Amino acid sequence: MDRPTRRSLLASGAAGLAAVAGCLAGSPDQRPTAEGTGSWPETPTWEPASGSPRDAEVAAVTAVRNLSVPWDLAFADGDAYLTERTGPLLRFDAATLRDGTDEPVETATTVLRGSELPDRTGPGEGGTLGVAIHPDYPDPRVVFVYYTAADDLRNRVVRYDVDADELTTVVDGIPAAKWHNGGRITVGPEGHLWVLTGDAREGARAQDPESLAGGVLRVTLEGEPAPDNPDFGAGADPRLYTVGHRNPQGISFTSDGEPLLAEHGPSARDEVSALRPGHNYGWNVSRGDGGIRYESYADNEAFTPPLVNTGEATWAPSGTTFYTGEAVPAWRNRLFVAGLRSQTLYAVTLSRDGGPDGGRRFGADWLDDRYTATAHEFYAGEYGRLRHVQQGPDGALYLLTSNRDGRVAQEFPKETDDRVVRVEPR
Repeated sequence: MDRPTRRSLLASGAAGLAAVAGCLAGSPDQRPTAEGTGSWPETPTWEPASGSPRDAEVAAVTAVRNLSVPWDLAFADGDAYLTERTGPLLRFDAATLRDGTDEPVETATTVLRGSELPDRTGPGEGGTLGVAIHPDYPDPRVVFVYYTAADDLRNRVVRYDVDADELTTVVDGIPAAKWHNGGRITVGPEGHLWVLTGDAREGARAQDPESLAGGVLRVTLEGEPAPDNPDFGAGADPRLYTVGHRNPQGISFTSDGEPLLAEHGPSARDEVSALRPGHNYGWNVSRGDGGIRYESYADNEAFTPPLVNTGEATWAPSGTTFYTGEAVPAWRNRLFVAGLRSQTLYAVTLSRDGGPDGGRRFGADWLDDRYTATAHEFYAGEYGRLRHVQQGPDGALYLLTSNRDGRVAQEFPKETDDRVVRVEPR
C-alpha cells in the first residue's frame, strides 16, 4: 500500500509503547488497511499560502441571531441551508446573509421540522447534524441531512427532494450514542457524498472494518459504495474510505481535491489529517483509549500519522473550510478549523517546507510530512464555542456558534446566541 512519506522516525522509547499497543489491537498486519488510489495529485497543484493569515483586513458582524444550537451550513444557487441540532433544517436567502448588516436576520423558511425526520431523537451530541446539497442543485432541488434516529439509536443520512417533498434513506445503521456521533457530510469534488462517523463511545469499533463507526464513508448520491473505494477485505463494508477515527466533524478539500479531516482527540490530542484511501488513522490505539497515548506513530506502520496533533492543548475541532475565495487574498489556500472548547477559529497554513511566522508550527518528525502545518488563532473567546466555519459564495467566512448546547462556560451564552457570524473584508 502507498504509505505517506515520513521524516526520520523517532526511536527513543517507541518500542515499549508499541508493544503495549500491540497487545490491545493486534499486530500491524491484523489492523485494517486497504489498497486504494488517491483522487488528488501526488504533488499539489495549488500554490501554498504565503505570508501570515493575520495580514488579512477583515471585520466580523452578526448575520443571524437567536438560533437553537446551529450545526451545519451549506450554500448553493442563492440558498443557504442550516441545521439546528435541536430539530429543523432551515433555508435562508444567501444574499440576505451577505447583506443583512443593519439588522441581523431572525426569520427563515423551515424546510424540514425535526418531527418530519423519521424516528428523530437528540441525545447528548446527537440530533439534526450535517447538511449537504446536491451538486446539480437546483435541478434537482435535493439536500442531504445526517441525523440521529431512535430506532435502535443509530445515525442516518437521508436525501430530501424539496420540490417533491420526498425523503429517501441514503445511509442507515451508523452506530450512535450520546457522544461521538461524527455527523459532518459534504459532496466532494468528484460528486460523491462523504459521511463522517464517530466511534459511538466504543473505540474498538473504529478498528473494525465491518462497522460504520469511526470511519469516513464515501458513497454515491444514492448511497452505494463509490466505484473506486478501497477494499478492506472480506466482510468489510465497501462504503469505507478510511478507518481508525474517534469523532471526526470536519472535512474539506484542497483546490486539487485532496480531503483534509479534523477530529476530536481524547482529552486534547486533536488531529488534522490528509486522508489517503484505505488508510488507518490509529484510533483507538494511537492517542489511546484508557491510558495508552502515543506521541509518536513511528513504530505503527499500519497507522497513518496526522499533519497536526495538538498534544496537551485542546482545540475540540469541528467544522472546517479550505478557503479558495478571492475576497480575502491573505486567506487563500488555508484551512480554517472551528474550535468548540477552545472557542477559537484556527487558520492552518499547509506548506511543503517551513511556514509563516507567528503561529504554532507542527513539525515533529513523526507527523505526516506531506505538509508542514502552522496554525494561527482568531477570535479566541470572542464568540464562544464555534461549531462550523463555511466559505460563502461571496468569499466571506460564516461562523456558527454553539453556546446553547449546555457545554459552554464563562460569559456565554449571550442574549443573541446562537448566531451566524460573517467575517468579510474590511
